[in-house]
Amino acid sequence: MSMNTQGRPTSAGDTGESFRPKTFTGNRALDMEEPLIFEFGRLDNMGVDLDEPDTFESELGGHERTAEIGLPGLAEPEAMRHFVRLSRNNYAIDSGLYPLGSCTMKHNPRLNEKMARLPGFGDIHPLQPVSTVPGALELIDELAHWLMVTTGTSAVAMSPKAGAHGELCGMMAIKAAHTAAGRSPEIVLVPESAHGTNPATAALLGYKVVAIDAKDDGTVDLAALTATIAQHEGNIAGIMLTNPNTCGLFERDIMEIADLIHAAGGFFYCDGANFNAIVGKARPGDLGVDAMHINLHKTFSTPHGGGGPGSGPVVLSDRLAPFAPLPFIRKTEDGLELVETDAATKDGEQPFGRMTAFHGQMGMYVRALAYMQSHGSDGLRQASEDAVLNANYVRVGLQDLMTLPFGENPCMHEVLFDDSFLKDTGVTTLDFAKAMIDEGYHPMTMYFPLVVHGAMLIEPTESESRASLDLFIATMRDLVMSATRGETQRFSGAPYLAPRRRLDETTAARKPVLKWSEPEPAEVTPQVAAE
Repeated sequence: MSMNTQGRPTSAGDTGESFRPKTFTGNRALDMEEPLIFEFGRLDNMGVDLDEPDTFESELGGHERTAEIGLPGLAEPEAMRHFVRLSRNNYAIDSGLYPLGSCTMKHNPRLNEKMARLPGFGDIHPLQPVSTVPGALELIDELAHWLMVTTGTSAVAMSPKAGAHGELCGMMAIKAAHTAAGRSPEIVLVPESAHGTNPATAALLGYKVVAIDAKDDGTVDLAALTATIAQHEGNIAGIMLTNPNTCGLFERDIMEIADLIHAAGGFFYCDGANFNAIVGKARPGDLGVDAMHINLHKTFSTPHGGGGPGSGPVVLSDRLAPFAPLPFIRKTEDGLELVETDAATKDGEQPFGRMTAFHGQMGMYVRALAYMQSHGSDGLRQASEDAVLNANYVRVGLQDLMTLPFGENPCMHEVLFDDSFLKDTGVTTLDFAKAMIDEGYHPMTMYFPLVVHGAMLIEPTESESRASLDLFIATMRDLVMSATRGETQRFSGAPYLAPRRRLDETTAARKPVLKWSEPEPAEVTPQVAAE
């Protein structure tokens, strides 16, 4: 077969993938195979030499380790190779388009990383005296200011570590406000299109969760909400609503919803996971929101998890501002003060308590502020516009082959398909997603939101160029047409090209093996030994 100028076959015949010779090592060129580090490392040896400690008196109160620690000793090259190989098996936003809906897998600018590694920020310790970190306090206060500006709110709790932690913080502030007013309502309303953590958070705080139906267009049914409020008159603590919602749609009745909840004596908690779609375009505080968490990794480009704790600041309205948790920063005539105890509070401040030991995750704060300042208000607004544009570009590119549960109306930052187009093909939603792995893509979010059967939620974010979106759309079209042609083998065993093929995620989640155990020696029968 002749080759073209790019060194690829000129026809669509055998590209060589069908010829996959087995290798002695198990490696496939740069796709390296290796055993677990416990299997090639020495459990009786360490990769470093440590001096014997001097005689000391243990302070562990009888909890000292008595057995070997059981970690493999590796030489430095072995350790480096192991983790480099692992990293090559991970899919990341730095590898390609990451279409996980509702997760906002956006690019993390390297400028942010450079700022977070400045000695004045990267080297500080949470236990050093507050007097030695005035710059850190100033940065936290500056970030807090812009979070309030972009959301149109009056206060912000900076300490929550993630979105769900932020939800808990906001709802605890709501509960504290009700308690201060001498009320103890029991009901929290949660629309069907809200994030799954919303009802879990409300239930954790002892509230009874009442679901609100969605209309045929995927948004909250205002009539159902009105009827439910009337049914539980005087007992409504609040509502937890996601906007834009998990169907990728903006709740156009949000101000009417806020008015209904406030009139019922409740508070409006908004899940801010999808804030990336509206930054610079709409301020939640102006829409009647009383509390909203912000996932810094989803909106302001800090890495997911951040190599440790993430960050989920919670903005609060005037009515909830007094109940912001400890610690918080107060401006005084002498500068910024970190308020860490109830004894240090002043009139009007009624913190409900403390969410975490320290004042949040410094590295995430630096990265988020660097992102804000490098973009400016116009850049943040454009990022939102581009995120929405990219999602709609994918929607238009696929709507003739894939099915849209709520019609062909424009979406926000993510586009939701269902699996109706796979009916009678013999290909399941899971099969389709697994085949995407062979094409080099992480699958989209599947089976969520639950209001749509066989949901496929795609969020390209603003990070993607038109070229990358075109290739993704073309790939998805090819997969859809392959499924409708009845080419089930392409899907039923996919992924074929991943290092471990198709994994059983259900069993792995329900019966995880979290500890390596040395396998039992294989028994050798006399006949085998003789052979």
